[in-house]
Amino acid sequence: MTGAIIGIAALSLVAWIYLLGFRGGFWRLGERLDPSAPAPPSWPEVVAVVPARDEAPTIAACLESLLAQDYPGRLSVVLVDDNSGDGTGAIASRIAEADRRVSVVAGSPLPAGWTGKPWALLQGVARAAETAPDARYYFFTDADVVHPPGTLRALVAKAESDGRELVSLMVRLNCATKWERLLIPAFVFFFRMLFPFAWVNDPARATAAAAGGCVLVRTSTLNRAGGLAAIRGTLIDDCALAHAIKRSGGRLWLGLAESSRSLRVYTRLSDVWGLVARTAYTQLRHSPLLLLATVLGMIVLHLAPPLTLAALPLHGSGPAAALAALAWLLMAAAYVPTVAYYRQPWPLATSLPVAAVLYVAMTVDSALRHWRGQGGGWKGRYAAGGR
Repeated sequence: MTGAIIGIAALSLVAWIYLLGFRGGFWRLGERLDPSAPAPPSWPEVVAVVPARDEAPTIAACLESLLAQDYPGRLSVVLVDDNSGDGTGAIASRIAEADRRVSVVAGSPLPAGWTGKPWALLQGVARAAETAPDARYYFFTDADVVHPPGTLRALVAKAESDGRELVSLMVRLNCATKWERLLIPAFVFFFRMLFPFAWVNDPARATAAAAGGCVLVRTSTLNRAGGLAAIRGTLIDDCALAHAIKRSGGRLWLGLAESSRSLRVYTRLSDVWGLVARTAYTQLRHSPLLLLATVLGMIVLHLAPPLTLAALPLHGSGPAAALAALAWLLMAAAYVPTVAYYRQPWPLATSLPVAAVLYVAMTVDSALRHWRGQGGGWKGRYAAGGR
């Protein structure tokens, strides 16, 4: 028994050494937009497309932040009211009446084979193709996100100067409530571990990802990749779009936002739980084997070190405790930059095992929902195969 405990602690330590040294430096958070990127010879036309379903509390702030962009080229905004029941469309229409750069599309009912956001984006792109046929880029942004004035300028400068067909920012999520402080930095940490941004940004690697709250994509490349129809049935639409773009030969860039931020607040545990459980099992391709491997991996990586230390009076193995302590130290050290990015005190980095337990539970719940035919439930709608 002691040998097994030592072996698990050693495996956890080796795994963290690998993650820190050979996983694309995911923990460093070095990918940021350079505000000094050279301006293109001329600024291309851009259409911002905003899918919105029941976003009345945030839609005005979102649209106002887009209209306040200091972008030197032509910018227009298409908002798709995806059958909202809370007055989102009416708020957007009032803004459109005051600013002719905004147009509002009343979303059509969701057809079979499509998930909500790709369908809304498709309708927005169709309107953009009519009103701005020469637009070089679409700027996809969520209806609960606000961007500082220089965002679009920096995104386009990056795409033009660096030859990128898709440029995306992971916007700052709220991190003020107790559940946000525990879970939001961990969410970003786990996402970067799964999709190291340096690997996403390397054209020689197959790794592809994007963050749907802020995506600038070249229109010609989107069309070459099959358009939004290529991702019509996906739940994780942002990463699916990035995969389609990269497979078609497009170059990606994904980084962390300095100031673009989400206005959505996660007050309760159930708020974050629903967000993760909606798509976690989809990320595992609905595979029970991948689910089992993920649960075991999370246990070895995140739970074995603190449990081994806590159980020292029971197993009495000093070597196991020492190995576990080193693994936990490396885990916390890897997490510190993400905690600092969210302006939280560094001791929070030691709480990653607690967050990991909850994320494992969310992932298992995601599988259970799928098996019950309730996969992908979001804002009253379910993915194909659900209710």
